[in-house]
Amino acid sequence: MWTHKSWQGRLLAHPLPPQERLRHYASWCDAVEGNTTFYATPARDTVTSWARQTDPDFRFVLKLPKVITHERRLTDFAEPLRAFLDAIEPLGPRTHALWIQLPGSFSPADVPTLSRFLGQLPRSHRYAVEVRHPAFFDDPRAARLLAEALTTVAAEWIPFDTTAFFASPPTSDAERDAWTKKPRVPLRSLALTNRPIVRYLGRDDTTRTVEGWQRWVDVTADWLREGRSPTVFMHTPDNADAPVLARRFHDEVRARVPELEALPEPIPVEPLTLF
Repeated sequence: MWTHKSWQGRLLAHPLPPQERLRHYASWCDAVEGNTTFYATPARDTVTSWARQTDPDFRFVLKLPKVITHERRLTDFAEPLRAFLDAIEPLGPRTHALWIQLPGSFSPADVPTLSRFLGQLPRSHRYAVEVRHPAFFDDPRAARLLAEALTTVAAEWIPFDTTAFFASPPTSDAERDAWTKKPRVPLRSLALTNRPIVRYLGRDDTTRTVEGWQRWVDVTADWLREGRSPTVFMHTPDNADAPVLARRFHDEVRARVPELEALPEPIPVEPLTLF
C-alpha cells in the first residue's frame, strides 16, 4: 500500500489527488507490495499512472490475483493471467517480481501443480512464491521439494517472518486482529536467487519490532555483500509508522554496508517556506 489513514497529514501530505499519492510514498520507500492486485486486476490506465509517479528503478512486488492462486489453484489460469500481465505492462522494469501467495491449504502434495504452473509462465518476469502450509517449514523433504521446484525456474521463496509478533500475547486491538489472521510459521532465511524478498511483521511497540528484526539486518547485510539485491518489507499490526520503520531498517543495514545507496529524502508534508 502507499496510502494509509494514519500517514495522511503526518508522513504524507493531505489531501492528495490519487495521481500524486504514490509519488509521495515513493519519496519514503523505493519498493511497495502490490496487495490490492490480489483482489482485482487494476485498469491499465491506473497502472500507467503508477508508472508516471515512480522512477524506473522503483520496485513493485505485485500479488497475482486470487482467482489464479486461491480460486482456481493454479489451473485454468490462462485468461486471468493474460489480463493481469496486460494490465501491468506499463510498469516495465518497475515490476520487480510477481508474488504468488498460496493459501494455507496448499500442501506439499500440490507442488507438482505449482511446478507445472511456473513452467508455463512467461520468462519476461521474475516470480516469488509465499507458502503457508506448516509442512514446508517442519518437513525437510517438503522444503527441499518446494525449493527444487522454484530453483528450476529461478523463482524465489518469500519468507513471512511473524516470529517476533507471536512471541508474546497481543496488547492492542490491531495486534489482536492480526493474531487471528497472520500465519504462524517457523523462521526461514535462505535465499534461492540473487533477488530475495522478505516480509517481516513486528509489533505496535517499536522497541520490540526493532529487536525482532536484528536477525534480518545481519542476513540482509550478508546478502548485499554476496552481491544479491534484497527487498525487505516492514509491517506492524497497525502499520502506523511502517515507512519510518522501513527507513530505520535501511539505515541499520547501511551502517553495516556503507556502499548501500541512501533512500530519497521524503517530500515535506507542508510546503517549505522562508519564514
